[in-house]
Amino acid sequence: MAKQAERRAATSEAILTAARRLFGMQGFAATTMDEIAEAAGVAKGAVYHHFRTKEALFEAVFDLVSRDLVAEIDSTARAEKDVLAAMVAGTQHYFAVTAKGPTGQIILRDGPAVLAWERWREIDAKHFGGKMPRALAVAMEAGLIARQPVEPLARLLLGAVTEAAVACAGRADIARAGAEYARAFKSLVEALRLRA
Repeated sequence: MAKQAERRAATSEAILTAARRLFGMQGFAATTMDEIAEAAGVAKGAVYHHFRTKEALFEAVFDLVSRDLVAEIDSTARAEKDVLAAMVAGTQHYFAVTAKGPTGQIILRDGPAVLAWERWREIDAKHFGGKMPRALAVAMEAGLIARQPVEPLARLLLGAVTEAAVACAGRADIARAGAEYARAFKSLVEALRLRA
């Protein structure tokens, strides 16, 4: 029984790896389930056994890419002097990474279109978006910003980042747009900082 579970896990991982590479390089629309099966070295039926639809497979890939992106962001943010600076650095890193390449294709270009914004936000809340309320609570506890209800403030800041992501996704100059939005987000966050 354990060997069968290991084989299932290995097949699923091979499919996800192939789909991630193809979705990232070609985009969702240009990638077929046949190509994914071939790249994974499995039969097309095996792909459908693990993922009922191409959209379900994309959602699983989106979730993986989101998780990996947050790990990168955490690594960048740890180097900062305080939680507010970490929020800014993390957001700057988010826009820099999603402005190009496979991560940008999956997260900003295809993600909203394939998943629809509501599902995109739900998945994001498990990863990047879920960090905002925790970071703000830490900032309040440290006396960096005034105490206030965390949820409304987190939703407003996350709404700003999400709206920026929407705007970037539709732009041809996504890298420049991301840098501009990251600078504007820094201004918002720094305006919250209590001055000694």
